[in-house]
Amino acid sequence: MTRRGGGGGGGWGRFGGPEPDLTRRAGTARKTVRLISGFFAPYRLRLGLIAVLILVTVSVGVVNPILLKLVIDNLTGPQDLGLLYLQCGLMIVLPILTSAIGVWQAFLSNVVGQRVMNDLRLALYTHLQWMPLRFFTETRTGEIQSRISNDVGGVQSVVTDTASSLLANFATVATTVIAMWILDWRLTLLSLGLLPIFAYITYRVGKVRREVSTLTQRSMAEMSAITEESLSVSGILLSKTFGQQEASIERFSRESRRLGDLQVRGQMIGRWFFALIGTFFSIMPAFVYLLAGSLIIGGDTGVSIGTIVAFTTLQSRLFFPLGQLLNVQVEIQGALALFDRIFEYLEMEHEITDAPDAIELNPATMRGEVAFENVSFRYPVATAQVEVAAEAAEAEAEGRAVPTTVHPFALTDISFRAAPGQLVALVGPSGSGKTTTTYLIPRLYDVDSGAVRIDGIDVRGITLGSLGREIGVVTQETYLFHDTVLANLQYARPDATQAQIEAAASAAAIHQRISELPEGYETVVGERGYKLSGGEKQRIAIARVLLKDPRILILDEATSALDTVSERLIQGALQRLMEGRTTIAIAHRLSTILRADLILVMERGRIVERGTHDELIRHEGLYAKLSAEQFAADRPG
Repeated sequence: MTRRGGGGGGGWGRFGGPEPDLTRRAGTARKTVRLISGFFAPYRLRLGLIAVLILVTVSVGVVNPILLKLVIDNLTGPQDLGLLYLQCGLMIVLPILTSAIGVWQAFLSNVVGQRVMNDLRLALYTHLQWMPLRFFTETRTGEIQSRISNDVGGVQSVVTDTASSLLANFATVATTVIAMWILDWRLTLLSLGLLPIFAYITYRVGKVRREVSTLTQRSMAEMSAITEESLSVSGILLSKTFGQQEASIERFSRESRRLGDLQVRGQMIGRWFFALIGTFFSIMPAFVYLLAGSLIIGGDTGVSIGTIVAFTTLQSRLFFPLGQLLNVQVEIQGALALFDRIFEYLEMEHEITDAPDAIELNPATMRGEVAFENVSFRYPVATAQVEVAAEAAEAEAEGRAVPTTVHPFALTDISFRAAPGQLVALVGPSGSGKTTTTYLIPRLYDVDSGAVRIDGIDVRGITLGSLGREIGVVTQETYLFHDTVLANLQYARPDATQAQIEAAASAAAIHQRISELPEGYETVVGERGYKLSGGEKQRIAIARVLLKDPRILILDEATSALDTVSERLIQGALQRLMEGRTTIAIAHRLSTILRADLILVMERGRIVERGTHDELIRHEGLYAKLSAEQFAADRPG
């Protein structure tokens, strides 16, 4: 699948930044329409056929009022029976033909509209898949879901119906006005005299509708975010354990009322105006009868009874599409607000992409050496503030001094080498940069200076796909899909055989427990795996990485949720897996890395000590202090 390099985005600041200015409309409307047109471009041939069918249908539709005039003139004039048969026959056949063509045109319009909708959804989802990690750390999940579901769903009627409706109504109005002008130009001018005023008022109403639509979609996004946060398993647990159900209900109720008020406002915008238009259309035939009658009474021979009947029939045929055209302008303005939000995401840059000359890692020849060379990295201000807030919460819980400033660099001048077969452990207090260091290896972030290399190749020169295949990660917080145990394991290797899956599960000391589940490997684990214990989830996650069989392992305290027996089994399995492979392990429990080939002690984004366990204990620095505190806390009594 082709990945975009970021389009023409830029300039959006941070990902969760301020919403676009509502006054920023004149310059963006044309651009938005151009972007929308790009999604219709692949279907131009079908669109051309739809246009032809619409024009045929509309043109045939004008004939019947003309036939009505001819019938009446025939009955009040020559009274030719053969001509009457022909005229009435055409009046029967033409509507049948028009209906058949209309059904075909509606089918084609819906097919094209739905395919455009699918392309739009897929483009948005694909673009988001390749957004950098910082986008997801700074944007609420509910907001992202709202853009994909609410915003894309909100433009569906415009994409599937409005385009064809616009052409059909415009063609109907144009052909009808021409026919009316041919019948009598004076009656036509009377009928259309006030339309310029109505068109201007419609434009003004549309601008207000677009602004209200933007505010409504923001509120819907907020509702989605609140729902996602508060009704997830984690959110419900938090709400119940803190007794905050009433507060959650009040928060939801407040936003729901705001959304309701905006929707009422959106529905009522221009109601009086459109009621006035409807009234005007209803009374206009009376003025036509008055003018035509005056002309006939005055002796004007250019107007006949047939002309009056045909004209009023055409006039009634004109008013509905004309009203639709005026109303659709308002609807399109509202839809453009949704398209603005969709294209806002589609124009965001993919900061981390494959270089033009990026190479694929070859599993057969890859050694798996990882080297950091004078690496420095800084989070954007918004992300750094999130990191500091998390660090402050941890520090407060641990009784340490609470940080209040944003560190200019998350990592500063980090250098180390991990050879194949080596275990390199990262230790240090919370917020010291351990996790950030591991994020730079699979390019979840890119370094600001220095380089991270695999087998001597800068990771920025390696394809993201091959990096993902050759790096396995087990984190403290295990994520499982709401699916079966088997599906969660196959995520690492879809073509794995049942025997390979069971072997990986056995190595992770979880096969026996899976076999005891009601449906074995076909058991659904629930939202985020909440049907399983923490240790069971962690062992399934480890089995998933074992099945993937990567050359480089990143373990973020992978055994933290295991009991003593399971921990011993997993340590043995990991020990076998690490043979000939590079392992970078974040260790909070120092007992798990006593035999590490290299221990890096980190503090405030720097490596302050390095060596083996024995060397660092003899050094009597930060590691010795952490070790003494931890082993003292673990000692019974």
